[in-house]
Amino acid sequence: MSQAPKVPSADIHLDSKQAEAALDIVAGRPDWQRLVSTDGYIRLKKREAEMGRPFGDDDFRRFLSFDDLRKRRTELTAALAEWKRADFNAIGEHVRSYLPSDAKLRATVYIVVKPRSNSFVYELTTNPSIFLYLNPAITKDEFENTVAHELHHVGLASLSTSNSAHETAASSGREQARRFVGAFGEGLAMLAAAGGPDVHPHQHSSAEVRARWDRDLLNVPKDLRAVEALLLDTVAGRMDENQQREKAMSFFGTQGPWYTVGWAMAVTVEKARGRSVLIECMKDLPKLLVQYNEAADDSKPKWSTQLLDALSIR
Repeated sequence: MSQAPKVPSADIHLDSKQAEAALDIVAGRPDWQRLVSTDGYIRLKKREAEMGRPFGDDDFRRFLSFDDLRKRRTELTAALAEWKRADFNAIGEHVRSYLPSDAKLRATVYIVVKPRSNSFVYELTTNPSIFLYLNPAITKDEFENTVAHELHHVGLASLSTSNSAHETAASSGREQARRFVGAFGEGLAMLAAAGGPDVHPHQHSSAEVRARWDRDLLNVPKDLRAVEALLLDTVAGRMDENQQREKAMSFFGTQGPWYTVGWAMAVTVEKARGRSVLIECMKDLPKLLVQYNEAADDSKPKWSTQLLDALSIR
């Protein structure tokens, strides 16, 4: 009897050396060479340079000398210890249940102390990594949810380099619009991190964050039309590349239409047609729009036939 092919396991590594070295310096145990030689520091510095932001060694040394950082050292150290207790193998298996079997889950998770409070994924197609800003206000459950969200991006990127609204390569309007559709991966990641369509994507977040998400979901009909207008204008060439990119980036926001509309589509498809159908869409995200239209009842907004024809996905 033939056996089903084995699904590759996740390969996730935690690297908290940058944060540990930085906090030791804040605590009065300076070892600058130890800090600057960590992979977390080296790659963070490289990424900031690529983003056109200053990140000199002297600037970082001054940042670590701030009184505010010294006052927060105890709670930062406690948060780091709590985050390190996360079960990354369990997170990987959790995320894999929302990815095609050939998706690769290989990433280094860096916990870092740094001036900017953002977290991000980096070098998804070459050396996948997830950088998470050490924030004592984030609980271990929220940390695990964020890792799961970002890890889904890693898995999705391993399937196709075209599933991203951040790409800037010159292309036809239709090809660029199809790339923009890839940004709905944010909504898919929200669903995957939550673990199911009946689980609130902000179950571990503060009441304020959860309420904001619930309010934003009420705007899905309007936001779907706004995204549709961007895609149609892109196909038709009614905006130049800078205008297209600016509009597409505005849909990220805190958790804007790429998140909420993407999540609403994914939930609708999974509930009506099953998770396997949703996962199949991840191999070519524009197909999610067709599956959503077929799964949505009359109470939900649908994509126009004009858009589906323009994207060549009907």
